[in-house]
Amino acid sequence: MLNPPIVISSCNAARPFPASSIPGILFPSAAAAIKSDNPNPNLRNCKERHINSFHNYLYFNITSTATSSSCLLRPPSAGSFLSSSLSGFSSSLNRTRGGDGDGDGDGRRDKNLSMGGFTDVAALDSSAARKIPRLNAAVLGESLATEDDQLILSSDQFSSNAHISSYHQYLEMYKRSIEDPAGFWSDIASSEFFWKQKWDQQVYSENLDVRKGEIKIEWFKGGITNICYNCLDRNIEAGLGDKVAIYWEGNEPGFDGTLTYIELLHKVCQLANFLKDNGVRKGDAVVIYMPMLMELPIAMLACARIGAVHSVVFAGFSSESLAQRIIDCKPKIVITCNAVKRGSKVIYLKDIIDAALIESAQNAVSVATCLTYENKSALKRESTKWKEGRDIWWQDVVPTYPTTCTVEWVDAEYPLFLLYTSGSTGKPKGVLHTTGGYMVYTATTFKYAFDYKPSDVYWCTADCGWITGHSYVTYGPLLNGASVIVFEGAPNYPDPGRCWDIVDKYKVTIFYTAPTLVRSLMREGNEHVTRYLRKSLRVLGSVGEPINPSAWRWFYNVVGESRCPISDTWWQTETGGFMITPLPGAWSQKPGSATFPFFGVQPVLVDEKGNEIEGECSGYLCLKSSWPSAFRTLYNDQERYETTYFKPFPGYYFSGDGCTRDKDGYYWLTGRVDDVINVSGHRIGTAEVESALVSHPQCAEAAVVGVEHEVKGQGIYAFVTLVDGVSYSEELRKSLIITVRKQIGAFAAPDKIHWAPGLPKTRSGKIMRRILRKIASKQLEELGDISTLADPGVVDQLIELADC
Repeated sequence: MLNPPIVISSCNAARPFPASSIPGILFPSAAAAIKSDNPNPNLRNCKERHINSFHNYLYFNITSTATSSSCLLRPPSAGSFLSSSLSGFSSSLNRTRGGDGDGDGDGRRDKNLSMGGFTDVAALDSSAARKIPRLNAAVLGESLATEDDQLILSSDQFSSNAHISSYHQYLEMYKRSIEDPAGFWSDIASSEFFWKQKWDQQVYSENLDVRKGEIKIEWFKGGITNICYNCLDRNIEAGLGDKVAIYWEGNEPGFDGTLTYIELLHKVCQLANFLKDNGVRKGDAVVIYMPMLMELPIAMLACARIGAVHSVVFAGFSSESLAQRIIDCKPKIVITCNAVKRGSKVIYLKDIIDAALIESAQNAVSVATCLTYENKSALKRESTKWKEGRDIWWQDVVPTYPTTCTVEWVDAEYPLFLLYTSGSTGKPKGVLHTTGGYMVYTATTFKYAFDYKPSDVYWCTADCGWITGHSYVTYGPLLNGASVIVFEGAPNYPDPGRCWDIVDKYKVTIFYTAPTLVRSLMREGNEHVTRYLRKSLRVLGSVGEPINPSAWRWFYNVVGESRCPISDTWWQTETGGFMITPLPGAWSQKPGSATFPFFGVQPVLVDEKGNEIEGECSGYLCLKSSWPSAFRTLYNDQERYETTYFKPFPGYYFSGDGCTRDKDGYYWLTGRVDDVINVSGHRIGTAEVESALVSHPQCAEAAVVGVEHEVKGQGIYAFVTLVDGVSYSEELRKSLIITVRKQIGAFAAPDKIHWAPGLPKTRSGKIMRRILRKIASKQLEELGDISTLADPGVVDQLIELADC
């Protein structure tokens, strides 16, 4: 049972709370003071919150003072991730008064101030009024977020309608998910999904410690199910057959289409029957190399229906990269498209497939069938290169098959898909996800992290070639019976307003995208956003990398009109679903912070020796204990699986990311630890420097890498893209450096500012830092394959500007 909140009355002015940041419950008189006296207009309309029930309390940051006789104190924690915050609160008192952390300076811990629980401490006798803080915060739907606002407070209206309407509700659920993970997840799995047979008595088993034997994770083993059945048949049986499952938006405005759930099922069954008729059996691999047509999720679902293991390869990878993946997984069939038009550029996918299949055949892996979809808007079939006996046109054969297909029921631990991700050795890693745990976790995270409602129209801009497209374009949304947008084109074509045109056209309510796209659109100017209504939007989301606070505020203020919370999610290909994420309406947000862990997730920060660090700190982000959607191995490479993820810190899953936990317990991702630069002994996260640079009003985007420095060991090399219309100048270069010095410190000042008209990115928006490192180090002969870039020409521009 959770402890009741502390009650503090008539606090002594001789024992003030420190001027540092202290989160807590807002007591009634403090609420009145804020509404009537507080100089911050963003809080004048902030309503009183209930105290004894935790129903709608707020976190606040203290920056200055105003008079009142109330106090603020943190609510109790339910899990290790907040226990550190409690110690942080105690230590902040210690810093002010000295000694033991109880604030009285006597070196003794007062019994009634034990941070293990909360009691009435009116014994902090006082008759004098205490000064309460001026609170720098903006209220959802009431005001814009400024650079001085450290918090975005949820409104009562949003919270009251949210799935998780308060932090107290979250804490109760989180506490159970940690203390009783088997009960927590089995309750969700049994009540919200169809199982042909229930799992064994043991819900999960795990070993995350290499010292105790082979790494192994299993969830719902013995349970028999099928994820395609749960995405489609189950929703149709629930009455959603005529609901739109997919809205498809083509590259050119005006080209679109829709599929209802029952229409989608029919198409999935037709393709599944074709695959079976062409020798694909349970356990066989199928490589899918397609653009964002409706046929891409159809192909994924068709494989899942018959127990085949799909491996989607982003339709931007070169023939060499594609061949590597084909050689590794040895597919029975390859599914592709003859071409795609992205913006004004035509990409000949069939030519890439042909070259990859030649290379794979030279390595003793031959593929008998290449099913090819004719994308008429990009290339006619008569202009498509063809190999008789191997190549088959989708439109000629698939529609001739029956619209029903028997489901292949599989064990929860049966492989669902392989997704290859880049590795430090150059050989791609085949991340293997299984069926049951992945199904339960992706559906649950989608529901709560986006506060999904049946009336929502959801759009994630990611490609299905990446994990985001698997978990939060296809499986997570469809498991919830959602209407999903699949977009073939480029977000800035034919102009930078395309995203908001689509939002208005389909009345999108949830919009999930990458910080890179946010910064790119931010650079184009507000007018491309504000000429569209966007009134349907109610939740925004960010994925792929840490989002810097200035981009967060622009996303919140301009795109969401200060009324849409932002789910800034942290997770990985390997995790399968969200690990740390805000839950809209449940608690206050801090621009740039992923906030708190999702149910069942236990993040810890460790030092170089693997020791857990408590309280306010920075360290290596690890996870202890498993979660249902965790990947089970690297395909055909268990040794690499264990060495990469579990040997660095035995007993933990090592994410490879750096992270900071602030005094309030909020988590801030600082980027990959291999993106940490060691300058004269100072470990500086590249994301931190990038965030400082982008806060400059004339900087649209920045990417920072480390380079060798004869004095400091490593130097900071910054590629900077300016706002349109701003010219390069030495004065601006100095101004950018000064901005970093002011925000972080002189030790973080860039040694080099490299002007960048654009940055080398994949189509999904990921910055290829490997290429930037080579340019910065002048190792131009080692640039490697740049064919996966959205615009390879950017590389030549950067090289030309190297000495400017």
